[in-house]
Amino acid sequence: MSRAPGRSSRSRRRDIGGNMRAVTTPVESRLRHWLLADIHEHDIPMKRTEAEQTEKKHPWWKVMCLTGVDYFSTLGYQPGIAALAAGVLSPLATLVLVALTLFGALPVYRRVARESPRGEGSIAMLANLLPKWSGKLFILVLLGFAATDFIITITLSAADGAAHLIENPFAPSAFQDQNLWITLVLLALLAAVFLRGFSEAIGIAVALVGVFLALNFVVVVVGMAKILSAESLVTDWTHAMTAEHGSPWAMLGVSLLVFPKLALGLSGFETGVAVMPQIKGDPGDTDEVPTGRIRGARHLLLTSALIMSGFLVVTSFMTTVLIPEDEFKAGGEANGRALAYLAHKHLGEIFGTAYDVSTIAILWFAGASAMAGLLNLVPRYLPRFGMAPEWGQAVRPLVLVFAVASFGITWYFDADVDAQGSAYATGVLVLITSASVAVALSAARKGEHAKTVGFALVAVVFVYTTIANIFERPEGLQIAILFVLAIVTVSFVSRILRSFELRAIEVTFDDAALELLEDAAEYGAIRIVTHDNEDVSEAEYRDKEATQRRESRLPGAEPIVFLEVTIVDASEFSTDIHVRGRHQGEYRILCVDSAVIPNTIAAILLAIRDRFGTIPHVYFEWTEGNPVVNLLKFLFVGEGEVAPVTREVLRRAEPDIERRPHVHVDS
Repeated sequence: MSRAPGRSSRSRRRDIGGNMRAVTTPVESRLRHWLLADIHEHDIPMKRTEAEQTEKKHPWWKVMCLTGVDYFSTLGYQPGIAALAAGVLSPLATLVLVALTLFGALPVYRRVARESPRGEGSIAMLANLLPKWSGKLFILVLLGFAATDFIITITLSAADGAAHLIENPFAPSAFQDQNLWITLVLLALLAAVFLRGFSEAIGIAVALVGVFLALNFVVVVVGMAKILSAESLVTDWTHAMTAEHGSPWAMLGVSLLVFPKLALGLSGFETGVAVMPQIKGDPGDTDEVPTGRIRGARHLLLTSALIMSGFLVVTSFMTTVLIPEDEFKAGGEANGRALAYLAHKHLGEIFGTAYDVSTIAILWFAGASAMAGLLNLVPRYLPRFGMAPEWGQAVRPLVLVFAVASFGITWYFDADVDAQGSAYATGVLVLITSASVAVALSAARKGEHAKTVGFALVAVVFVYTTIANIFERPEGLQIAILFVLAIVTVSFVSRILRSFELRAIEVTFDDAALELLEDAAEYGAIRIVTHDNEDVSEAEYRDKEATQRRESRLPGAEPIVFLEVTIVDASEFSTDIHVRGRHQGEYRILCVDSAVIPNTIAAILLAIRDRFGTIPHVYFEWTEGNPVVNLLKFLFVGEGEVAPVTREVLRRAEPDIERRPHVHVDS
């Protein structure tokens, strides 16, 4: 077995690759080291790293609190948004949301948890269904919507935390009308936490969720007691519904129409799957069959859905009945903080302030949950596709990128909670729709007909919901498209810039290949002739050998070894290279499947050099055709200008010309 040369460490690779040879000042060097300190050169996306294997795991209920800082924190603004969207029908519209949560989203994500137990989510499930470049592009689009979901979670939560702070009666007068700047400060503090190092998140989350839910329970008990002691409140509410909407069917129809505006808290399901690797499984769990972890994740999803559904139903009813409608509108005291309004009004300023502090803390930490989701999601996919810069594997540079994006979104929306709801809902709904489609396709492939029909119906509902949300609030799609375009553009630019890397994770040789190379090495030099495997007849090998010996003046006594590279999926970037050996008559042939021809040849040559202690020679013929077309073929199909690209890859990987494999091209 031979490790791909030039990849033993990041610092060595940079020196050999020649990409970072500029002289830097000590300050620049320390800054770079600090930013990139957590990059691990041999981390392979979609596989468990050593760190993941030894990382401390936690009971499912504790991990539920980690995802709960996102899911449960929506109580800070969800009842107010529901009242603003549905008016007196807010409780009925919330019942529709709860029904779809328990009978739609929950079964979908319990299935996702079973089929992606490492936290990959529905994106990975769809990635396995769509081949090659079409699949990669689709995944990039989904990542754009996921980024929309998580970034807006960060900005919306921070903006609502700022609203709770400003509306508190003990807040300094200087804070009034400073929502934007307070939100930016909260975002900066969040970024600072991740730049310093994010640890013990679960312990903090357990404390925040426990206190927040306890305070909400007190508010609910007191609020419901107020309603029960004044029966006229319920009577007035029912009369208002009847006067505005007439029949129960009209009320149900309106509730279904406004449902997309309420689907904000559903992002907690995506986060719940993303944190699955943190769940402690059974002693007998294996990486292939983590039964205990899957069971814990399903308990997590069910319990959090039941808790949140109960709170949503009660609080939507309570806030609608107890709070005047005008208070929910922009400038009203209940705008974005309906339960805080009730806490202050019915439990006093001290309790209300404690509620505000708890809400601000959990909303701020909800951004931490979303940031953790982004830091898990982006490095898992983009480096695998070669569509991220080298620093895209490090936490701190990504934190800075996400922080800048959050600042921009906050400025664009002027830290307005209501205005950000459309973009948030768009990202959430697209992800849930993709999840429902993925599980429906999975059930269909496994012949589970009843489940296929059920999941397909859920998918239809979410497709409708997504389309309705886009038509009603197109600005959400516009923001999502900006994220998609940004990710696609950066991805393809990065892919082009990284095209001349070796791109081999590991190079191995089977016994037959080693035997062929050992025989050739006995003559002092290993001479490799590249060959197109479209024609593998003995006559073709005989003609090719004769041409190369004549054109390249190869010594007649020295054996040559043919090398054939078969492109399997050119959309992949880094792959394992397994070289197989075979004989066809008297001819020696090395065969390999890979994603790209020239980079693979370069990696094999360096592996041969390191294993046999001799500098190999490789022989090419010039590629016919337009050079520009050939370059594009190399970038997207994995072939094209093979000879010059192979030499360039070798030049970057090995700057010492005395140790660089020799490249020959005949005329």
